[in-house]
Amino acid sequence: MQAQINAGNAGWRSVYAAAILESDRNRIPARIAEAEARIANRARELFETSNSDAIETEALDDALYMLRALKNCLSVDAPISLAA
Repeated sequence: MQAQINAGNAGWRSVYAAAILESDRNRIPARIAEAEARIANRARELFETSNSDAIETEALDDALYMLRALKNCLSVDAPISLAA
């Protein structure tokens, strides 16, 4: 059972890291969507088991927050000028 929990943990984390570290702006939205789906699946797995891991659940929440922030940054079309 512990090996299965660790495998699920590693799965979403690697896809999440790929989304955060993607340098091709055109590929980022697809990477974000894949990471969000994997995170949602992992959250569902943890919810359905009695061995729910509070630390991993918090990490899932943090990862979703970061993905949403990245998505918001991509939605800004014009660069912000700091010159006054």
